[in-house]
Amino acid sequence: MTVTLGHYLTLGAVLFSLAVIGIFLNRKNLIVLLMAIELMLLAVNTNFVAFSHYLGDMQGQIFVFFILTVAAAESAIGLAILVLLFRNRSSVNVDELNSLKG
Repeated sequence: MTVTLGHYLTLGAVLFSLAVIGIFLNRKNLIVLLMAIELMLLAVNTNFVAFSHYLGDMQGQIFVFFILTVAAAESAIGLAILVLLFRNRSSVNVDELNSLKG
């Protein structure tokens, strides 16, 4: 059995739908929300690589590197903000973070 483009697109759709379900079901824990966003980006990257390989073009794979770079920076900044919020509030619940002041 060979793995076709449909298999990769199905995997991407399943990952993306799991991430959307994770965001809508769990709106309290900020760490789970960040992980769901990263899962969405990985689903999109899977589709980019699959289409790039299917079409024989390298542009999709190069675009994935840019997405991974932005995702790594977003994760680092998000986790740094999360650590500061936990130090100040002793909680990572989103409901308790409604009064942020700069």
